[in-house]
Amino acid sequence: MTLWPHALLLLLIVALFVWERYAADTVNRLEENLLVSLLSLITLVSFGQVVARYLFNTGWAAALEFVMACFSWMILFGMAYGLKRGVHLGVDVALKRFPAGLGRWIAIGGAASGAVYALLLLDATWLSWLGVDTRSGAIDYWSKMYKINIGAEELRWPTWLHESMGWKDRVPRWLVLLALPISLALLAFRSLQAMVAIYRGERAMIIAGHEAEELVQQNQGVLKGN
Repeated sequence: MTLWPHALLLLLIVALFVWERYAADTVNRLEENLLVSLLSLITLVSFGQVVARYLFNTGWAAALEFVMACFSWMILFGMAYGLKRGVHLGVDVALKRFPAGLGRWIAIGGAASGAVYALLLLDATWLSWLGVDTRSGAIDYWSKMYKINIGAEELRWPTWLHESMGWKDRVPRWLVLLALPISLALLAFRSLQAMVAIYRGERAMIIAGHEAEELVQQNQGVLKGN
């Protein structure tokens, strides 16, 4: 089993943890700007492709693959960011009916399930400790793509870049798929963070809060007063 991808992902998570301790706002802005940039690229390329195709009978051959790659990166990074910000939708009717102490431990269990889910998708070889024989996982798949070093179907570097740098003309597929192990590592990290935050009482659950319900309760007497 190749261990260096695991070491790099662990180093990334440790670096992110330390960075957030000293510059949390900077990390938040970086994550938000990344997601906004990806969404903007998807919109611009899709709109430009429509205009080019229907008005000028031309277009970018790699537009669909580029948009799919950007969409994948946005969704995968968005999973971890949504967990961090507590904006994932969920049903909490049953959870709220439990006593506060029990409800907190159930919420911690939910966050732990998220971490286990991310770790299973990231690398399932640790299941061998339980007697399960498997080698599947994002790291294993990405490592194979890295070793094979095949290119994407349509995505190509600009001519001046691959000629001056001596690269292959097609963008490596492992580079496109890099979001998969990184995002799953972030999802596991954010799930563990949520577990700690729920245990400390800093948040109630991992799903979205009910700000609308709270606003209604806070302003129940406003209309009656008028």
